[in-house]
Amino acid sequence: MTSVGADPLVGPTSLTSEYSRGLRSAAARVGVTAPGVFVHSSAESTTSRTREPYPDSDKTAAEYVMSWLVLLLSGVLEAVWAVALGKAEGFTKLGPSVVFGVALVASMAGLAFAMRELPTGTAYAVWVGVGASLTVVFGMVTGTEPANLVRVLLLAGIVGCIIGLKLTH
Repeated sequence: MTSVGADPLVGPTSLTSEYSRGLRSAAARVGVTAPGVFVHSSAESTTSRTREPYPDSDKTAAEYVMSWLVLLLSGVLEAVWAVALGKAEGFTKLGPSVVFGVALVASMAGLAFAMRELPTGTAYAVWVGVGASLTVVFGMVTGTEPANLVRVLLLAGIVGCIIGLKLTH
């Protein structure tokens, strides 16, 4: 079994750093040293890392699906807080103001959760696209915004772009 010792040029190595542990673990597995890494054999080392710090292969399909579902729900909540903000009339109405605050916090938390697995740009674009589209659709359904063929086609384009981002991820 191999373990990591002190770097003769730098001194004792810090095993608290995820990055340095990952480099040393990789070097130990293949039996070569990287610059600044000193590898030696030792029977006293009984613990070993079982995974790299940030391997893409450890992400399961269920984690990606969960991230996408949470992201879509967060986009829906973005539409909820946007509509509630309009109905709060400058925070003078308590009910819509409370709905705004709760939906805003939940929407942001969901976006942050999804960004742990998804790229920031993709997650943000999908979140904004879902929220903006649903807000406009809500306005058209309730009659507060005009509904016409051009607007519907433009919304379909936004939805198509969201689907494209998902398919290319």
